[in-house]
Amino acid sequence: MTKDQISFLNRLAIRAGEEILKIYAEPFDVEEKADGSPVTKADAAAEKIILAGLAERFPDVPVVAEEAVEAGHLPAVGDRYFLVDPLDGTKEFLKKNGEFTVNIALIDQGRPVFGVVSAPALGEIFWGGALEEGGDMARQAFTGRIEGGDIAAVRPIKVRTPPAEGLSVLASRSHMSDETAELIGRLNVAEQLSVGSSLKLCWVAAGRADLYPRLAPTMQWDIAAGDAVVRAAGGAVVLAATHEDFVYRVPKGARKDDLRNPHFIAVGARELLPDLASAA
Repeated sequence: MTKDQISFLNRLAIRAGEEILKIYAEPFDVEEKADGSPVTKADAAAEKIILAGLAERFPDVPVVAEEAVEAGHLPAVGDRYFLVDPLDGTKEFLKKNGEFTVNIALIDQGRPVFGVVSAPALGEIFWGGALEEGGDMARQAFTGRIEGGDIAAVRPIKVRTPPAEGLSVLASRSHMSDETAELIGRLNVAEQLSVGSSLKLCWVAAGRADLYPRLAPTMQWDIAAGDAVVRAAGGAVVLAATHEDFVYRVPKGARKDDLRNPHFIAVGARELLPDLASAA
């Protein structure tokens, strides 16, 4: 992607976050989706902004967006499409702890080639992927502060080398499964961290943690943007069962259930994978 395209997508995520914060600051109603998960008008408001922006700038690229799919609108896609989660971490949104995110990812031939994750209440933004510079393509990942609608204090991020004294492992604040707890219990863990939404993936990318196992249900739009940031920072997101790289697919005639993810593990260093296999 070009710098102009990246700048546009980052600003789009920030604009959606600004709309979310307006609703976050006031009383709002909570509804339930068909699967029982919560949804608010902030989800729809943010998605409306993102869809309009993508249609204007990338009119030929299909968009698979969470709330549209929930309403029965899942477009046919080819090798290249956007995955959008306008508000990941609705439970964190309801708890008012700020740990929710806006997620926009570009998928190309099954791989997340760019992603931006904005955490509007925390004033943080992460992005990364295959960036075009002088005709060459290179994977890079960055973070910055959201200030007045712009991004300040930009710095590159990368995964870290696992420390000898033990791993920092991330677990979901709201969705810890027995399988995940059992896997963590078999590892040499120095600290276990919890944070909401796709921030877990971004923390792995930024070297704040070594590992994020997710042996519980998720959807493709929940993780695609964060996955792009992890890969651009030098890490990997792999299938928990085989340790093969995660691949994104929307089959012909797909329905929502076809976009459910298999269990996965995000790692900063692939050298951890043999230990994970022995712990499984």
